Amino acid sequence: MESQVAAPAKRAVRGGQDRVEAVERAIVLLQCFKAPGEALTLATLAQRSGFYKSTILRLAGSLQATGFLSRGTDGRYQLGAELRRLGDLSRMQVPLEPLIRPVLQGLTAQTCETASFYVRDGDERICLYRENSPLSVRHHLEEGTRHPLDRGAAGRVLSLWGVPSRSAEALRLHNDGFLVSRGGRDPDLASMAVPVLNQHGQLLGALTVSGLLNRLTEDKLIEAQSLLRDAQTALQKVLPRQEDIDPPPFR
Repeated sequence: MESQVAAPAKRAVRGGQDRVEAVERAIVLLQCFKAPGEALTLATLAQRSGFYKSTILRLAGSLQATGFLSRGTDGRYQLGAELRRLGDLSRMQVPLEPLIRPVLQGLTAQTCETASFYVRDGDERICLYRENSPLSVRHHLEEGTRHPLDRGAAGRVLSLWGVPSRSAEALRLHNDGFLVSRGGRDPDLASMAVPVLNQHGQLLGALTVSGLLNRLTEDKLIEAQSLLRDAQTALQKVLPRQEDIDPPPFR
């Protein structure tokens, strides 16, 4: 006679007055699957769930009827298409602005220069978000403006990061982790940019501090480099996958 092990079933939802045991058991059965594409026999489901095989057959019948389980000709069970559909619905689209905007404000407050976040769009870069310098003489940027990729620190970061290249500029970017531009897009301006990556190593944009050439001295650039690296590290911890980002404006 089969023995029923109750312990695994206790993984079901706890702490509520309004509970349906059959639903909790069905959830425990689904939680028996551990690997993508895994196909489990009735015996394996019984071992992992602690349920009688007769109980599993009843639960599996309902789960098959609603698309949460499927059963192959060999009798093995797999997770069904309905779970994939619901999984796609549950993926939240994360807006970038609440994550990027405070970082730009912090950079501008600490450097008194303009801080901006650029994304690549084909052969151009877009100033997606910016915080203009509070100084009366400054590098003034408008959000949504487009600039070429071949000029300016942000443009070069977006075009060279992760791309196989043995150019001196590409090697400098990958060795140092940042690029500096002096008069690249405007003869009176200088900028420093770092790549912005998420936890999965995807390049999401470039973070930049820019200002007048005569104000961004070597000492000021060293300070900006430290601040940009700190901001880069903080953002990498919270930024989502590329596919989970809510499409921003201007794209």
